[in-house]
Amino acid sequence: MSDLSTNIEKLNGYLSRFSDTGILNRIGGQDVDGSLGRFDNATPVDESHICTVARSGAKDVDAAAKAAATAFPAWRDMPAAERKKIMIRIAEGIEARAEEIAFCECWDTGQAHRFMSKAAIRGAENFRYFADQVASARDGKNLRSPTLVNITTRMPIGPVGVITPWNTPFMLSTWKIAPALAAGCTVVHKPAELSPISARILMEIAEEAGLPPGVWNLVNGFGEEAGKALCEHPAIKALAFVGESRTGSMIQKQGADTLKRVHLELGGKNPVIVFDDADLDRALDAVIFMIYSINGERCTSSSRLLVHDTIREAFEARLIERVNNIKVGHPLDPETVIGPMIGEEHFAKVTSYFDIAKKDGATVAAGGTRVGDEGYFVRPTLFTNAHNQMRIAQEEIFGPVLTSIPFSTEEEALEIANDTAYGLTGYLWTNDLTRALRFTDRLEAGMIWVNSENVRHLPTPFGGVKASGIGRDGGDWSFEFYMEQKHVGLALGDHKIPRLGA
Repeated sequence: MSDLSTNIEKLNGYLSRFSDTGILNRIGGQDVDGSLGRFDNATPVDESHICTVARSGAKDVDAAAKAAATAFPAWRDMPAAERKKIMIRIAEGIEARAEEIAFCECWDTGQAHRFMSKAAIRGAENFRYFADQVASARDGKNLRSPTLVNITTRMPIGPVGVITPWNTPFMLSTWKIAPALAAGCTVVHKPAELSPISARILMEIAEEAGLPPGVWNLVNGFGEEAGKALCEHPAIKALAFVGESRTGSMIQKQGADTLKRVHLELGGKNPVIVFDDADLDRALDAVIFMIYSINGERCTSSSRLLVHDTIREAFEARLIERVNNIKVGHPLDPETVIGPMIGEEHFAKVTSYFDIAKKDGATVAAGGTRVGDEGYFVRPTLFTNAHNQMRIAQEEIFGPVLTSIPFSTEEEALEIANDTAYGLTGYLWTNDLTRALRFTDRLEAGMIWVNSENVRHLPTPFGGVKASGIGRDGGDWSFEFYMEQKHVGLALGDHKIPRLGA
């Protein structure tokens, strides 16, 4: 039996339990169906039915928010050592079910197993990292003045809403929920309707680890129904969202009436800039990895290649050869790099840019076609002879599609890199340290990697500028979002207080 056949057999075993019951909400420790009925969940691999999913509305969100509010005082006041133990057990549960998580995520999202197998382990790492931060989460500062000992502390903000996307749903759910729990907050989680399976598995792992009922509630549904209700609910004190910029703007508006704090991790049109003095072999590997891995469906993908004109022709020739060798196929095949796009609507969006590129005068140097007649597969695509005013250079395609743009000087490269509405990441390839420091100082992006692909270090801040978002995740920056600052001033001696009305 081939590896693919074996993996499919295992997948069917993991999914069998959802075929009858479907995926229900989990509110206050109880399974609850959606008040608006059910919706169907299908795989993008062959468009076949996976299961039904609870379709939630304002009634379900209200129940989940109230459960989170009820559970909040006890979770907030639980000794840090106890909360840490629970979070460590969650990490262990993720590791024990890593294969199940990865296989289900591949089938639900179309992502290749070679990447999703690592995403499950990264989810465990997120919980372990923030478990280690629990004891210090409330720590503050001693800010002495002539008359006062000023101390600060932090308090969890309360019940929070977490809305996660469909591209790497499991890992991103842990990335948002782990610091919220470590801070002492309770959670209402609404996963993307296109990829609900791994959120249910994660919820089960958390409760099996001893998480008290109501601390973490799962509500499935659509953004305009469940998502909107979550954003507007008065018991929810903050909203953490990962997704496209247009949706982030809507979430900020919906939370405004109740003065919600928002953290928005949004889209990108990220440049990778390759100068002619770079290590071109490593640069080529990184350029390919950062756009064609994870189906190109990630906000940090380097979708604009800015290449020095002195090396452009040779670099693009090598790039075309490599892109044409990337394997598109079944996501559970160990050899597959690119699986199907998440669904019909997104497939139509990605493939629409093939004609847009030609109409604007660019060259389709590789790819530019769908693969097969079943599922939502596209060939990895490269556009050349492009300039930065084309739609393919300005709009987030969110697929395995790269646009190559030449530059002649450092100033021109910087101007092109910054000429976009987005500012999430940037990637710079040069062996000139002075240039690297000068360029990164002026590049408009929240995160920049020099001579490297995107390598996450959990204590560092993660987030973007401009239309790429508001706020930062990672390390202590996560606690700045999920916690409120409190100041206490203690008088030193009998300092003179102004007397009024004496």
